[in-house]
Amino acid sequence: MVAIPNSSYISPEDYLREEETSPIKHEYRQGQVYAMAGASNAHVIISLNIASMLRNHLRGSGCQAYISDTKAHIESINIYYYPDVIVSCDQRDRAFNNFLRYPCLIVEVLSPTTEAFDRGDKFADYRQIDSLQEYVLVSQTRLNVECFRRNSERQWVLYPYGQEDIIHLASLDFQCAVADLYEDVTFESP
Repeated sequence: MVAIPNSSYISPEDYLREEETSPIKHEYRQGQVYAMAGASNAHVIISLNIASMLRNHLRGSGCQAYISDTKAHIESINIYYYPDVIVSCDQRDRAFNNFLRYPCLIVEVLSPTTEAFDRGDKFADYRQIDSLQEYVLVSQTRLNVECFRRNSERQWVLYPYGQEDIIHLASLDFQCAVADLYEDVTFESP
């Protein structure tokens, strides 16, 4: 979220109706609408790499991976976000056309303008989704992945992965080399 919110309350129904025809995407937090900024090429490539590998892994499993245009609806707190990648294995989500309520995995590729929000308030909001088992943050400036996994006590535990590591997403029994997430990404020189 980057823009200034509108000063007046917008209903979720009005938001969804307007979002269907809007030329730009907006996230929705409790009556306020926020325009989303565009993504860098590295951001897009990383998101596509993750979604492609998950799509191949999930074939025939009953789970479905979605990329950036599908919203996560956090019904209990009246929020709609656009995660970079979202996966649901819950058949109830098949009833919705452009959002999911019961994801097991959400991935955000960190951008300089959204990183603090993705780590802070957005993660706090995502934790309100009872079905969510893993929240993954992927750097776009270096080979670094942070997987937050909900344990049996419902606490969130960090599993960090670096350049030489194999990432494991327990919610989907998925593994891949961290380097594979960054295939075809060129990092800018410092």
